[in-house]
Amino acid sequence: MADRNIIAEHSGENTRETMRQVQKVTVWGLAANLALAAIKFVFGILGNSQALVADGVHSLSDSTTDIAVIVGARFWTQPADEEHPYGHGRIETMITFFIGVVLGTVGLLIAYRAIQTIGMDHRSAPGWIVFAAACISMVSKELMYRWTVLVGKRIKSSALMANAWHHRSDGLSSLPVAIAVLGTKIQPEWAFLDHIGAIIVAVLIIQAAWKISWPTLKQLADTAASEEERRKLIALARVVDGVKDVHALRTRHIGPGLQVDLHVLVDPNLSVSRGHNIAGIVKRKLLDDGPDVVNVLVHIEPYEDR
Repeated sequence: MADRNIIAEHSGENTRETMRQVQKVTVWGLAANLALAAIKFVFGILGNSQALVADGVHSLSDSTTDIAVIVGARFWTQPADEEHPYGHGRIETMITFFIGVVLGTVGLLIAYRAIQTIGMDHRSAPGWIVFAAACISMVSKELMYRWTVLVGKRIKSSALMANAWHHRSDGLSSLPVAIAVLGTKIQPEWAFLDHIGAIIVAVLIIQAAWKISWPTLKQLADTAASEEERRKLIALARVVDGVKDVHALRTRHIGPGLQVDLHVLVDPNLSVSRGHNIAGIVKRKLLDDGPDVVNVLVHIEPYEDR
């Protein structure tokens, strides 16, 4: 009982630490996004840049996903319970998918607006204030991307990794804004470049949304691990002493990790106790050396040499 209490206490400490790391980096990201959105809206209006205003909408959408991550982390970091015996990892997958959907929606709206107004007359070309705002965005968002990726990799969080790419897509989307300003300064008649810049921003956003949403959608549909990962799992199980063969491997994603079920074939003359020990060794082997395995269920079957 004492050991169980120690394990539960350790698990609780890990949960709190994970949530703390997620919320710390995301709160800073939220503050940066709100500040950048305000700068882009004001500078975009003053500098006559539709592309920068569109980029401001992108930064504002980042704020929405930041809030989703901050709130969601309180739930997906919770340990398994009676109602959620496999843990709460799917909540993180749903948050990640939500981030992708928000990104894609924003991208489509920006593209629609840019195409709709591309033939409009322009009273003046975007000013240098727009260029300055774009440069501030690129530098600050790249820094936020690197920090968020660092934390996301350390705690293996798909939602944080998705939010990190949201940061980078926001930074990259400021590049065509800056190029549009430079182009109109070289040739004032090229004011349409601002609209082209907005369309490029939209394409970058939609591309990022697809890369985030598609894998998570497959995970929500219980798509199995990749063939390479499945081969590795079988190979790891087969090297355990006493294992004759492995079959009926099933995998599915639980948040950033894998739930693994498999049948292990052993000598039919082994005692129940020995078979149970082999199953335990296989489970520990997969948890320690498998590709982000978070849970394993091993079935023992008698091996029949044919």
